[in-house]
Amino acid sequence: MTTSPTTPRTTNDFGAPVGSDQHSLTVGPNGPILLHDHYLIEKLAHFNRERVPERVVHAKGSGAFGTLRVTQDVSRFTKAALFQPGTETPMLARFSTVAGEQGSPDTWRDPRGFALKFYTSEGNYDLVGNNTPVFFIRDTIQFPDFIHSQKRRSDTGLRDNDMQWDFWTAVPASAHQVTWLMGDRGIPRTWRHMDGFGSHTFQWINAAGEKFWVKYHFKTDQGIEFFSQDDADAMAGIDGDYHRRDLSEAIERGDFPTWTVHVQVMPYDEARDYRFNPFDLTKVWSQKDYPLIEVGTMELNRNPEDFFAEIEQAAFAPSTLVPGIGLSPDKMLLGRVFSYADAHRYRIGANYAQVPVNAPKVEVHSYSQAGAMRTENYPKGRPVYAPNSHGGPHADPSAVTETDTWTTDSEFVRQAYTLREADDDFGQAGTLVREVLDDAARDRLVGNISGHLLGGVSEPTLVKAFAYWSSVDADLGARIETVVRETLRRGEADTAGNSSPSTDVDEDQLTQG
Repeated sequence: MTTSPTTPRTTNDFGAPVGSDQHSLTVGPNGPILLHDHYLIEKLAHFNRERVPERVVHAKGSGAFGTLRVTQDVSRFTKAALFQPGTETPMLARFSTVAGEQGSPDTWRDPRGFALKFYTSEGNYDLVGNNTPVFFIRDTIQFPDFIHSQKRRSDTGLRDNDMQWDFWTAVPASAHQVTWLMGDRGIPRTWRHMDGFGSHTFQWINAAGEKFWVKYHFKTDQGIEFFSQDDADAMAGIDGDYHRRDLSEAIERGDFPTWTVHVQVMPYDEARDYRFNPFDLTKVWSQKDYPLIEVGTMELNRNPEDFFAEIEQAAFAPSTLVPGIGLSPDKMLLGRVFSYADAHRYRIGANYAQVPVNAPKVEVHSYSQAGAMRTENYPKGRPVYAPNSHGGPHADPSAVTETDTWTTDSEFVRQAYTLREADDDFGQAGTLVREVLDDAARDRLVGNISGHLLGGVSEPTLVKAFAYWSSVDADLGARIETVVRETLRRGEADTAGNSSPSTDVDEDQLTQG
């Protein structure tokens, strides 16, 4: 094949022209391949290394680029540049499932990751959240065990509902999140039709040095929509990439999704005696106590041009902070500060911050050096250590004391983790069931939970699950047990009559009190 003057020539990875991309060098027309065909070796060796390890969690997902526009004035709470009135900040969002692998269907019941990277004028700020305001556990030491229970069995390689329920029922703190998961929002219709949350409690600091506790809420402007379990199961077989495709095609046709950004703000000292631990990731703050304050709008308006380079290599970490934003004593958050960045160094490499999608839009003056895939060189003569007396970058002590002062207040942290009146594990889940869900949503919740429990859960675990849901709400627990027991009895009767056992949930049972 010949090339026209306007067709670029194939080169190797170092820019040298390639004579053929279809024929290997051989001894004669049919002889053995020659080892010195360096272009063939380059192609095969690189092909063998095209994949990086998939994420242990949040492996299946996609995302898009956009803009955060601040339309309201929240400068009284934070001096962070990206949250000043009128500021527009370029950003990247990545949505994902939690437990599924790269090839898993988008419409499995699972929380959805809601990870945001803001390229601010003061460096990158990452907000790594979910489509739920709470999580299954409150202490990061339990995270590996929790994820193992949601993944695949080591013996069969299969996911196991019994394993999931065994863990959940042994950890009552999970009840609030499992109620969200088994409800309508456990399977969003699209990523565009779900809310997002920072979930954790963070710290904001204003220009005067005043400190506040804050929670982030991203309310979808497209409205909340969800799949029923049956429709989600059907879609998993029709199009396993449904959510990924929907976002890409919506942006491609100019239907840019938007979210209205809100925060809840708690004055620093009110955390000392709030009725429950405000840093507990399994709980929400009452919006009656701390109403939503509007901040601005997040819009996604550009698809990635290279999925691997811009989405698969995108790395989000709660440790990526900017002036005016800090952490809290949330044990889950503090564990993630270590684990996320460490996961990226393993998965992508020590210099993952230099990958263009992760690189900030501002100059970097870091003393990090060397390591695999280092792409930036130090300026000639610049010191490579600190402190130094040769004009190298120097740290600003105020940047630490400003965002980290709570760590020196041991009494504050002790008070936060002293048991309080409303620190029970089932109370907020019960409120969600009784006061937030309507009758139809409660019916669907009963059906979703019952159907999941009928998916191979053992008798001892069933007993624990019925007690678990009765602790959330007595009526809910009774309805779930009735549906499961009646369905199992019908299955046993069908088996005795040489018929195939049925695992369908009896719709009549869903309305039983």
